[in-house]
Amino acid sequence: MMAQYLEIKQRYPDALLFYRMGDFYELFFQDAEAAAAALDIALTKRGKHLGQDIAMCGVPHHSAEGYLLTLIRKGFRVAICEQLESPAEAKKRGSKSVVKRDVVRLVTPGTLTEDSLLQARAHNYLAAWCTVRDEAALAWADVSTGDVTVTPASAVTLAPLLARVAPSELLVADTAEPDLRETGTQMGVTLTARPASAFDSAASAERIASLYRVDSPDAFGSFTRAQLGALGALIDYLDLTQRGKLPLLRPPVLERAGGIMQIDAATRANLELTRSLSGKREGALLSAIDRTVTGPGARLLEARLTSPSTDLAQIGARLDAVTAFVEDPGLASDLREMLRKTPDMERALSRIGLGRGGPRDLAALRTGLARAEDIAARMPDTCHTVAIREAYADLTGHEALLAHLEAALVAEPPLLARDGGMIAPGYDPELDDTRRLRDEGRGVIAGLQAEYARRADVNSLKIKHNNVLGYFIETPATHAAKMMAPPLSEVFIHRQTTANQVRFTTLELSELETRILNAGGHALELEKRIFDRLCAEVLDNAPRIATTARALAALDLFTSLSDLAIQENWTRPRIDDTRAFHITGGRHPVVEQALRRSGAAFVANDCDLTADGTDARPVWLLTGPNMAGKSTFLRQNALIALLAQAGCYVPADEAHIGIVDQLFSRVGAADDLARGRSTFMVEMVETAAILNQAGRNALVILDEIGRGTATYDGLSIAWATLEHLHDVNRCRTLFATHYHELTALAEKLAGLRNATVAVREWEGEVVFLHEVREGAADRSYGVQVARLAGLPDAVIARARTVLEALEEGDRGQGGKAKALVDDLPLFSAAPAPMPVREKPSPALERLRAVLPDELTPREALELIYELKAMDGGG
Repeated sequence: MMAQYLEIKQRYPDALLFYRMGDFYELFFQDAEAAAAALDIALTKRGKHLGQDIAMCGVPHHSAEGYLLTLIRKGFRVAICEQLESPAEAKKRGSKSVVKRDVVRLVTPGTLTEDSLLQARAHNYLAAWCTVRDEAALAWADVSTGDVTVTPASAVTLAPLLARVAPSELLVADTAEPDLRETGTQMGVTLTARPASAFDSAASAERIASLYRVDSPDAFGSFTRAQLGALGALIDYLDLTQRGKLPLLRPPVLERAGGIMQIDAATRANLELTRSLSGKREGALLSAIDRTVTGPGARLLEARLTSPSTDLAQIGARLDAVTAFVEDPGLASDLREMLRKTPDMERALSRIGLGRGGPRDLAALRTGLARAEDIAARMPDTCHTVAIREAYADLTGHEALLAHLEAALVAEPPLLARDGGMIAPGYDPELDDTRRLRDEGRGVIAGLQAEYARRADVNSLKIKHNNVLGYFIETPATHAAKMMAPPLSEVFIHRQTTANQVRFTTLELSELETRILNAGGHALELEKRIFDRLCAEVLDNAPRIATTARALAALDLFTSLSDLAIQENWTRPRIDDTRAFHITGGRHPVVEQALRRSGAAFVANDCDLTADGTDARPVWLLTGPNMAGKSTFLRQNALIALLAQAGCYVPADEAHIGIVDQLFSRVGAADDLARGRSTFMVEMVETAAILNQAGRNALVILDEIGRGTATYDGLSIAWATLEHLHDVNRCRTLFATHYHELTALAEKLAGLRNATVAVREWEGEVVFLHEVREGAADRSYGVQVARLAGLPDAVIARARTVLEALEEGDRGQGGKAKALVDDLPLFSAAPAPMPVREKPSPALERLRAVLPDELTPREALELIYELKAMDGGG
């Protein structure tokens, strides 16, 4: 057995081997040590190998999924090694033969299908990145639903794409893996290195054609070599991990560049789209707007929210569908009640396609298809929009399959097919007879005993059973002569005589015994045969079922968004291809809900960043104190644009938005110590990305640029950044700052408007009004905010004294400002001059005269020696 284990383990060195032994999965050697530590289970030992104890641990096979989930989340891959025959079958080859075993599946983060291992309301993507010369592409698939997408993805755009798709596992060529390790770690993605041959575009084209049974991948679109390589790598890896049993994958969708709003990783994190800054779903935008009642609907909402469209027709069609349900809330409510009871058909279908489906997956399809019929019957007269008509058309057409499933399955089938009891009575006559024999065997035997007693005229005749003879007829010895004489001897066959009894059998009893003993197994076999036929019929209809599942998800999304719009008093945005951005009464969806729970009201604000027209002022410079609501105002306008292009109503009284093709956010403070980046460095890196990438149709929100360094350094950086956005990027921008000096730029920059968040002082206290008004703040109220934060009174008093003195100094008055000169040289009126070298270095003069492009390697080396000598050898 250990020889077999080591041979199998050698083929899967990078995975924990779950080696099936009876009712347990056992792990040995280093696998056992790693698993015991990760799962917090007992580590034992059994036998020796090369003179050393063999470490061992195990988990019950019936509860293995929970252990698998723990291991996968901790970064392990697990190879599932099953017994391929029974011990009895193995013994037929010899008494010491080992049961045949082999790996039937490799469990990795991106290839999970079980409900217990997946989040019902989130996709689980496996991605592959491929480069071919100057081309690159990213492909991703959800094995549990069958979705497959591919898009161009250069090394520069890879990180934003990964932030958007959020795959659990990324396949990369082993030659490129070291370079991507940092990117994967930063994105929280498990990197899996694969041989370069797995990304070969020619072989990939053959894999794609074979999987989808087409002559060429061109049947699905025109793919580049890199895109083919990425898709082929996915298929190759799935073939490896599923041991040749490929999932039901839909034809690949080619996502063209420019069709989706570009949002980089930092912006996604800053805006807290799907996860809050603490990493939780609560507090994020997705959590605040999710009113879906099904898993597929929730996954579709997340996909739309993380990938807002830039296609006007597509956005309009989605908004039309939401509007239709807003205008007919009764219909929306009825559909939501029906959808609430609809199971996840996508994932049930995927498990059946992989051969891992159970009776409850068939029952889920039965219920889902029946619910689709009910929904279609409720809405035929209300399909007025394109998106709703398309969904309605995809709901029906499963009458034959649905009839078979309803007739064949019991109301509440068991979890596993091997448990039996899933096929309804009356569906199959042979199964019914076998079950009757299995369940009523004693009654059948009793009836036969009465018949034999009457025929032999022996009232004491009994039918009994033991492990040696099986079923037999027993009579007292006093009736032996009669029983063994004709005509009874022609029916009753003598088997055994004891001191007091004589035992017989009959052909009928022998046949009945065989049938009774085999009835249980035969019934399971018949049920399994029917189950397989039903699964085959489902797979024949898989594309149509998947289309219906998508239609139900779309209806769930549209009705949930209409419910959100009505309950939260949101409005339909006006979207066009201008550079407009006019929001009236805008609100932050997450903050507003949080305030409502505490009994407070959210203060709505207007924003106009329209970049077209003679009076266009696409850049707003926002000043005001901390805690006044600047960051909330910035974020809410970005979220309104994002929600609008995701096909949602928005939290505003009115919204007119020209298509935003890029969304950038630099809000909040965070360091990246693991990569050696300070808070200021992170801020500068993110700002640089914005200035280098933002185009005319972008929306940029920036908060407190330059705050992480010295005052004049920070002011100069903020000043230059603001000018660059205005003059070069020319994009719609919200720029919040504490550098009030920048407000003077409004007179110089024609497209800049000053705005401020209003506050009031009352008896030394600061009152935040949270109202954004035109104009500039007169000060930052930092000392008042510090007092609210709980700084000691002595610190607050001293801060006020220093602040007054500095303000006097700025106004050119004497007095208190002079007293600070001795305390801090920073405030001296005449700062010490920087030392200046009076005479240039001879080495520097010599270097300036050199033309590097004209130097040979030897001349360059001689120049280095010459310069070193000029510097005195030091």
